[in-house]
Amino acid sequence: MQSIVTTKLRAGTPAPGFTLPDAAGRRISLADYRGKSVIVYFYPRAATPGCTTEACDFRDSLAALRGAGYEVLGISSDAREALSAFAAEHALTFPLLADEDHAVALAYGAWGEKLVEGEVREGTVRSTVVVGPDGNVVLAQYQVSPQGHVRALREELGI
Repeated sequence: MQSIVTTKLRAGTPAPGFTLPDAAGRRISLADYRGKSVIVYFYPRAATPGCTTEACDFRDSLAALRGAGYEVLGISSDAREALSAFAAEHALTFPLLADEDHAVALAYGAWGEKLVEGEVREGTVRSTVVVGPDGNVVLAQYQVSPQGHVRALREELGI
């Protein structure tokens, strides 16, 4: 397998723009959130234990995050239909976006090699990027753990 090298985003740099379908098929763009702070998080696969933990933590923290001026977008390489079922099963009320060709994950540095069950595989690296109202990266975190990640993110953002 040929390794794909991605560049991690850094604070102060422009966040790559994107437009992706959400679970209902609507086209959602980062530009739709211009003037707002947005937490863009990448997760490997809907309905897996770690991804469910992380998504439910974002769901449970959504009121506090929005109260502090942050919107949340979840992105995975899952098909739209898988995202729809995942959102319905767990009452997720923030957009889940389908990046089926993982082009956005690549642009955000959230695609690459990772260790899964003792094997090196290529795929989505669990990552979170906070984009400020001006469209620039405020914070970029890679290889995050699903357990306690949202709590730690809230602490870092002062929420």
